[in-house]
Amino acid sequence: MSWRKEQRRAERGYHHGNLKEALLQAALGLIAEKGAAGFTFADAARMAGVSPAAPYRHFRDRDELLSSVAQRGFEQFEARLMSAWDDGRPDTVTAFERVGKAYLAFAREEPAFYSAMFESGLPVDSSPALMAAGERAFGVIRAAAERLAALTPPGRPRPPALMMALHIWSMSHGVASLFARGDGARRKLPMSPEELLEAEVLIYLRGLGFPTDRRPSEPPPVPPEASGAPAGAPNGPWGKPK
Repeated sequence: MSWRKEQRRAERGYHHGNLKEALLQAALGLIAEKGAAGFTFADAARMAGVSPAAPYRHFRDRDELLSSVAQRGFEQFEARLMSAWDDGRPDTVTAFERVGKAYLAFAREEPAFYSAMFESGLPVDSSPALMAAGERAFGVIRAAAERLAALTPPGRPRPPALMMALHIWSMSHGVASLFARGDGARRKLPMSPEELLEAEVLIYLRGLGFPTDRRPSEPPPVPPEASGAPAGAPNGPWGKPK
């Protein structure tokens, strides 16, 4: 989105009495132009067409405004990931691949939100609402990892779903940050970012013992005694029976 378009939208919102929304749109436009660390509270007020004191009616300071932008970004991010996951339909692996593509698409299509979410430098615990929104978004990746971990071939140790979720998130975030947003310093790739991520995940799953030459079927859960584990052994991601 262009800076001027965001400015016009912010001013329209304010003239209709929605100062808070005007400031959020102004901040989003400034982030798109200057980055998450490149604007001040006064800049946001100026872009929204209000006095420097007006933003204090809704936000304690610039960090609280930035936190609100990041929270909205995570809410939209969660919706994108949820739609891509679609409760694992038509099968876990296909849905999991869609989640990765949705991650890259959001980073590419919403760079200002992505910057506010991941590059703002805000303390992790700066806002309970922001933290909760981020956890809900990550929860989609973790739910997908839970389902994928359940496909562990018999006779192989089942990887902790949280570990898998963190690994997949790290891969997705790395590709998105380096290649998927069109940053000026990126390297030219002989493949698309989506293909790069797919290859990374393929290698990762192969290292965990998942079959990669065909789409794995989704058998019913294997009893512990059939997998070689002692009867009653915990096999969930937190060391508890599923």
